[in-house]
Amino acid sequence: MNSSQKESPFVGISSRDAFGQVIVELAGKNKNIVALTADLTSSVRLSQFKENFPERFINLGVAEQNMMGVAAGLTLTGKMPFACTYAVFSSMRACEQVRTDIAYNDLPVRIVSSHGGFSFGIAGATHQALEDIGIFRGFAGMTVFIPADAVETAAILRSVEKIPGPVYVRLSRAKEKTVYTQDFEYKIGHPDLLREGKDILLIATGGQVGESLEAAQLLSNYGIDAGVMNVSTIKPINENDFAEKISSYPAAMTVEQHNIINGLGSVVAEVIADKNINIPLKRHGLNDIFTTSGPYAELLEYYQLDPKGICETALGFLDRA
Repeated sequence: MNSSQKESPFVGISSRDAFGQVIVELAGKNKNIVALTADLTSSVRLSQFKENFPERFINLGVAEQNMMGVAAGLTLTGKMPFACTYAVFSSMRACEQVRTDIAYNDLPVRIVSSHGGFSFGIAGATHQALEDIGIFRGFAGMTVFIPADAVETAAILRSVEKIPGPVYVRLSRAKEKTVYTQDFEYKIGHPDLLREGKDILLIATGGQVGESLEAAQLLSNYGIDAGVMNVSTIKPINENDFAEKISSYPAAMTVEQHNIINGLGSVVAEVIADKNINIPLKRHGLNDIFTTSGPYAELLEYYQLDPKGICETALGFLDRA
């Protein structure tokens, strides 16, 4: 990735805060961008957009299904709608409308969802999205992104204008740990090997990338040299690039805030099978369960998705492998 030398202004904020700034930037250059929300203007960080472009802002109320239908219709008038709500609502409450109105017609709606994973910790299982990756990647023609931090969020959002079909971007309510410090041009589909190693490759997405980088440091205390890969394009993934980067490792472990079924772990397992890569794989995430409620940091620890938990899981996997 080609980085500039100046530190990005998005360092140290959450991905949803970065979205709030970047959509204003994009709308200033593209008059066809419109923003829609389902009565969550502040939560999805559209307040600044509403202030700057009131004529291009639509609040549909608590009616996510209707919002997706309106977004689909707007594309037919030449607009580029950004439909914004919580990940749990866009993926399930409006699932049929996304599939039939948007994906089936291959319309360029950008579905940007905050509160991905269990980042809305205290709200509990009803507001935590552990199925959205699997749902959206199952729609034909849907491009799916999960940025690692705010800097990558900006890079991804600046790239989505060029995508002709529907797009899903999953953001976090909680502030992710810093992964990137400089702005860069995003390469859709290409995983980013952030840290090289020789004993195991930690393959992470979203906020788990920063947690995995710290876990790799902990693993070094045990004599384990761990690499870390960021997979922020869940679909489409460049299988050849991925295979080349993983092939030198004797073991791999995926790390995600999602059910291990149909999420990043499934994506990686599919590529390993398709490319006939001989490597043991551990899928680490939510083990087909519903989550409980609690502060975000405590949930990370409880589900072993903090650096210590990732480290311990990797050590147990390597011992068995």
